Formats: sequence, structure tokens, C-alpha cells
Amino acid sequence: MHDSIFTQISLIISLAAGMALIMRLIKQPLIIGHILTGIIVGPTMFHLVKSPDTIEVFSNIGIALLLFIIGLGLNPKVIREVGKVATFAGLLQVGFSMILGWAAGIILGFTHTEAVFLGVALSFSSTIIILKLLNDKKEQTRLYGKIVTGILLIQDLLATVALLFATANSSGGGFSLMQVGVLAIKGVSIGVPLLLIGNFVFPKMHKIIGGSSEFLFLFAIGWGFGCAALFEVSGFSLEIGALLAGIALASLPFAQEISSRLRPLRDFFVIVFFISLGTRLAFGSILSLIPAIFISSIIVIIFKPIVVLIIMGFMGYTKQTSFKTAVSIGQISEFSLVFIMIGNRAGLVSNNLVVVITMVALISIATSSYMIIYADSLLKLLDKHLSMFEYQRNKGERKARHHYELVLFGYQKGGHEFLKVFQSMKKRYVVVDYDPDVIDAFDQQKIHYLYGDATDAELLSEIGLDHTRLIVSTISDHATNVFLMKHLEHHNSSAVAILHADTMEEAAELYELGASYVVIPHYIGSEKISAFIKRSGLKKSEFRKYREKHLAYLQTHFAASLDT
Repeated sequence: MHDSIFTQISLIISLAAGMALIMRLIKQPLIIGHILTGIIVGPTMFHLVKSPDTIEVFSNIGIALLLFIIGLGLNPKVIREVGKVATFAGLLQVGFSMILGWAAGIILGFTHTEAVFLGVALSFSSTIIILKLLNDKKEQTRLYGKIVTGILLIQDLLATVALLFATANSSGGGFSLMQVGVLAIKGVSIGVPLLLIGNFVFPKMHKIIGGSSEFLFLFAIGWGFGCAALFEVSGFSLEIGALLAGIALASLPFAQEISSRLRPLRDFFVIVFFISLGTRLAFGSILSLIPAIFISSIIVIIFKPIVVLIIMGFMGYTKQTSFKTAVSIGQISEFSLVFIMIGNRAGLVSNNLVVVITMVALISIATSSYMIIYADSLLKLLDKHLSMFEYQRNKGERKARHHYELVLFGYQKGGHEFLKVFQSMKKRYVVVDYDPDVIDAFDQQKIHYLYGDATDAELLSEIGLDHTRLIVSTISDHATNVFLMKHLEHHNSSAVAILHADTMEEAAELYELGASYVVIPHYIGSEKISAFIKRSGLKKSEFRKYREKHLAYLQTHFAASLDT
């Protein structure tokens, strides 16, 4: 009975929950806990996984769901917006990393073939881990998040070719440019129709698809898994298929509802994926391999990001955007593990190289998880040293970012009124907020937003605040509003700035800094009700009418949170 699939999964999830609790207590990324759980239940320690194939199926479901949901939140315009930098950075980073890895392999005494496999394995980054962490931080819509996504798409296409190469050699069939051409034709012939169906057929069927919650859920899973499977059997990875399936539906009105319904399912299966990753990390005699592990880890964690920093610096991006993009790719991919295992089964690489790559996977995934999560702190620490990577200051960034004429900082405290005005003006606008619940609501309502802090200079640069015509801040924190006004004083003193203050003293300071108008809510509220009393006297019937009118207004704007 202890070997049943149900018992194994139950035990693994229970251990994962315990490990996750420990990670929470010591304030570490949960991903690290999931991988450690995989090591504990895997062959390295207690060998509790008796049916690895079943675990593999569960992990593939997690991969497909994660990338499908990420695809739902991606606008195809993102690829066009950052296509140039993503293509250059992706291709050059992979090329330089392969050369470094190959050279390191030769120096370390591996065979020429093994050195090639090492270089390829070190050049790719983990789509799953990076996009999961970006999604957790709600920064996938930031400029650097879009660039990272574009680089990962380029890497996935190159990884598909690399896997095809490894598979062809493992079967003794060789590899030719003809195969690459056939693969490209397959990709276009499958991908283009899927995108056309998503953009032209499904919108006409939205009432049928979205009319039933149960059918919508089933349709989403069927479409996502079907596309992933179609790409997999065509010689691509299921990751590419799942991501494209989501992108194809991203413009539909029910895309966010699909995303919200699938998230709990995704969370469960993604946990199994990371546990499965941990079970693959088999450790043999590693003492003699420590130099190879150390050098390979340095290439992945340090040199790969430096290559991206240099490329983006030459293309004119700021050190903030370049740095956060660079640290995101400082790990090796799940493709790398599969690639090395294929080579090992074919007799092209030794077990020692498998051990090296598995150790580099654990080290780089753990390290990069911390680097992505604490990227802002690292940026502050290294800020002075990163200036050398700004070769053409802001040139590329100006080309890539949006210029918003209207910007609203904060939403909950009266921001909805300003948002209605912004939408009626039919000008480019964006809402900046740091509340995850607000951001989720914006997702569902298709409101232009950026998740972030108003005191983040990089975020203000991405918005293009130096070209904005109207800035409204409903944020009550005085220090934040002072920061905004000082930023505008140096970068865009001609903009109209409307801010909030709690006291007359705060309002006076903001006016002194150049604010166009300062809202003091309790003064405005008192003035409004005082005027009503003067106009209506003490007639309770008039107050009742005013009350009903006010209540109807509140119900309209706060229906989700107000219990009437």
C-alpha cells in the first residue's frame, strides 16, 4: 500500500508543506524549499518516489498550466515592443555563454563533445523559474520583465534546436540544416493558425465560451493542454506550445477569468514540478568535480548576467533595467538537465558531467532566486559600480517604454474618480499601485497599470514621467508625495501635479515644491456637508435623500467590498 501513487503524492505534498513552513519562518524563497523536498524524497536520500514517471506527468501539467496562464497575461505587442533588444541580447548571451562553457570544459579536461554539451547546457536559463518569480513579484509588465520574457522566448527556440540536435545524435541519425528548416516550417504552420483562431474565431464565440463557468474552465484546459501537446509531438517543447496557447487567448474578454480559475490548479502542479526537479539532482562522488562545479557556476551566475549588462548598456538601457534583466537569467534551464541526460544516455557525455550540471542547477537556481527576489536591494548596493554599463544613457529605453500623458499614483483612496476622468479624456494613461488586490482587479477590468512603488526612480523612468502632462497622487504618505514633487522639479516642472495631504502644513510644503493643487480630504468633506446643511436646513427627509444618493454612489464604486 505504501507504494501506491496516492500515498506517494500525499507524503510528498505533506513534506513539501512542512519544508515550505520552514522556508516561511526563515524568510527564504519557497522554490528552494520545494527543490530541497525533491532531494529528500529522491534517490539521493530516502528514495520515497517509487513512480518517477507519474511525478514527471504531474510536473509537466504544472509547466503547461504555468506557461499557459503567463501567456494569457502577455499582449502580443510586448514581443514587438522589446523584440530588438530581446533578440540581440538572447542570441549574443547564448553565443558567448556557449563559448565560455566550451572553453571551460576543454580546460577542465572534458572531451571536445562534452565541452560542447557543457557550453550549451550553461547557456540557457529557466523559463519556469524566472516567469514564476516575476509573476510572484507582479513585475512581468515592467520593462525589464518584458525584455526577460522576450529573451526567454529566443532561448526556448534555440533550446528546441539543441534538443533536436541531441536527440538526432543519440539515435544515430545525425543532424542537418534540413531538419532545422523542417522544424521552422512546422512551427509557422502550427503557430500562425492557432494565433489566427485565437484572434478572429474565438472572439465571435465569446458568448458561447464564456456563458458557462464550467465550460469555460474545461475549454481553457483543453485548449492549453491541446496546444502544448501539439507542439510537443511536432518536435518542439510543450513549454512553447502552452505559452503560445495563452498568448492566443490573451486579447479575449474572459482571459483574466480563465487565469483566476486556473491559478489554484497551477499552484499545486507547479509545486510538484519543483519537487520533481529536486529528485533529479543525484549526487555521486563530487569532491573531484568541485573545480568544474565552481567554474561552471561562476559562468552561469556572474558571466551570463555580465554579458546581458554589456549588451543592454550598448543598446542604451539604464543600469537599473539592464541589471534587473541580467540577474534574472543567472541560472540554468530545465532544458539543460534534459539535454545532458539525452547526451548521457547516448554515451556522448560521462556521468561526471551529469553530476556537474545537476550541482550547477541546484546552486544557480537557489542563488538566482535570491537575486531576483532581492534585486532592488542588490541594485542599491552595486549602484555606483553599475554606471560603467550605461554607454548611451537612456537612448534605448526611450524607444522601448511607453509615454503616458496621464499618471495616477494610488487607487483605493478616491483614485476611481480620477480614473473615470482619465478614461473619458481618451489619452494614454497608467495607474501605479502597490496593492496586489488592486492589481488583480485591474487585470480583470483591462485597466492599464504598473505594479510598483512611487518612490522607485526606475519605475518613474519607465513611465516616462518627464513627458507626462498630468500627475495625480491619491497616496497619503507625505514623504512619497515630496519625492514625486522633487522628481518633477528636476525632470518635468511643466506638468500639472495634483496631490493629497493630511494637514495644512503638508499641503503648504507641497505647494512650495510646485504642486498645482493639493487635496485635503477631510477639509473637502466637511466643506461639502456644511454647504448641504446651509442649503437644506435640518429636514431629515432631505438628509435621507442625500443618504440614498450617497449610498447608491458607494455601491456603484465599491460593490465588491461594501456589504449593503
